[in-house]
Amino acid sequence: MKNNNTKLTIILGILCFLLMAAASWYTVAYNDSRLLSPINPAEYTFRTQDLPMLISTVLFILYFFYLFLLLIREIIANKRTERTAQDARHLDPRLGCFGFLGFLGFIGFRTYITDREIFPFVFFLFFGFFGFFYEGKMSDTFMDERYRENELRAQAKANQIASSIILLACVIVGQGKLMGNLEYTLIAFLIVVVLSIALDLFLSKYLLYRYDHGSQFDESED
Repeated sequence: MKNNNTKLTIILGILCFLLMAAASWYTVAYNDSRLLSPINPAEYTFRTQDLPMLISTVLFILYFFYLFLLLIREIIANKRTERTAQDARHLDPRLGCFGFLGFLGFIGFRTYITDREIFPFVFFLFFGFFGFFYEGKMSDTFMDERYRENELRAQAKANQIASSIILLACVIVGQGKLMGNLEYTLIAFLIVVVLSIALDLFLSKYLLYRYDHGSQFDESED
């Protein structure tokens, strides 16, 4: 059942990509690149030719939220099973490649210049997914007392570092407008917070891997 859901998710993603590519081609070829080039929302007027791009964009956004809901559901389910599980969950280290989606956050600089949209900066959060690589390398590890102690230690250290960065940002940003511009201040704070959360997600997995393998190395020396 789980494999069927995975295949369905992949197929839906491919379809959304193909629809977006086809709509973009149609817009460039027959609709003067409307909705692809920057426009002023206040001056926008609907055309029937805009439908392919609008529909594909809406479907892409729905697919993104679908992935987000799947992630939340998976996290909740894993938290419930981890309480009674004896082994770490099985995870493919290649899922760490999703961390490269964090580079989409740099699109925010362009969207802010064109239409003052800052939401793409949230994509920096995906940098935290690089931690899946280290979690995958520890798949099915027996969670003994030593493992659980290392897990708590890694999580506490990651939380401490991330919260310290956010606190420092609050102190610095709270001094006044960054470069004399309140919007720049908001953007800087948003980026710092999102990157701090991503760092927390990554470090909690990376440090656990380091602590666990360090403990194994020490035991082998003894």
